[in-house]
Amino acid sequence: MNSETIAAPLRRAVEAGDLPGVAAAAATADGVIFEDAFGTRGLGTDAPMTADTVVWIASMTKAITATCAMQQVERGRLTLDGDIAVVLPELRRAQVLEGFDAQGQPLLRAPRRPITLRHLLTHTAGFGYDMWSDDLVRYQEATGTPGIISCKNAALTTPLLFDPGERWNYGISMDWAGRAVEALSGQTLDRYMQDNVLGPLGMTDTGFRIGAAQMQRLSKMHARTPDGLAAIDFMVPQEPEFHMGGGGLYGTVRDYLKFTQMILHGGTFNGAQVLRPETVALMGQNAMGETVCSPMRTAIPGATNDVPFLDGMKWGLSFVINPDPLPTGRSAGSLAWAGLANSYYWIDPVRKVTGVFATQVLPFFDEKAVRALTDFESAVYGSMGGGA
Repeated sequence: MNSETIAAPLRRAVEAGDLPGVAAAAATADGVIFEDAFGTRGLGTDAPMTADTVVWIASMTKAITATCAMQQVERGRLTLDGDIAVVLPELRRAQVLEGFDAQGQPLLRAPRRPITLRHLLTHTAGFGYDMWSDDLVRYQEATGTPGIISCKNAALTTPLLFDPGERWNYGISMDWAGRAVEALSGQTLDRYMQDNVLGPLGMTDTGFRIGAAQMQRLSKMHARTPDGLAAIDFMVPQEPEFHMGGGGLYGTVRDYLKFTQMILHGGTFNGAQVLRPETVALMGQNAMGETVCSPMRTAIPGATNDVPFLDGMKWGLSFVINPDPLPTGRSAGSLAWAGLANSYYWIDPVRKVTGVFATQVLPFFDEKAVRALTDFESAVYGSMGGGA
């Protein structure tokens, strides 16, 4: 493997001023083939970006939370298609938002069917995120409901945007899946993750709370403005009312590659079996039937750009699945997702390769970050022979 060839697009993105710092890692079934970082941990600092720089991995948390939930399925405590309100009675109060009255107050009704774990893991439950929903922004303003990033329990009370199972919409479903894990295990989500996923895999720098050692290696957050990149103050609440299973984790590309390698190896990595092979296979299959992923249109441009999806994109039990091969070399049927501050990963079960990429820049789906990611991914496949 030619590490310099893989490193080149990352180095180029930093030298061009496109990104303040970037870290990336990749592995095949035989082990790690690349791990490096370029730039600094933040504008105005000389601290170098490294593979163990701590970053907010945001929605890359979701796959780990889904893993916890699927462990509960393996143990017979949860089912994919049963009413999850049996475990989470508060979801019986969930209502569907139908619009707003003349005074701007929300019009709500009861959902036509119960919510299931499958709905939660595939984002077909009806929940949304305010940053991709004008209606949820309006609802929160009308009711004083905080956004999910507050990690306040009230943030989980936002209504459904449609009846469960009706269509796909990206939102807070995985936070509810995390609550189900807590209800069944009797542990907080951070403790459960530590005991059942992070600890066994040796992901020592990953957690909801940033430890003292990790704080020394924490990257700054940045915003892309009309005048260029600017460092901003941002941190997920460190004393949350609930652990945000949909996006609360901090970690490193080195750590997250251990998680993706576990998935690549069918549930076992470094001697630790986290999931059964058949469970991993199920998680990587289309779990939403004829439903397809729809484009995500921004409602809060400072947080995210519009996010398009390729035609026919499907969702498994936590992963987006590309139906066709990608120009980078990624095989059809590969698994992937991302985090709001422009962190990304993919897991290719055909070519047996996985990669993780992280910077700390808002808004999401930043053009320059995505270009660097795409070039990195292409270089990884190119180094394997057969190329993109």
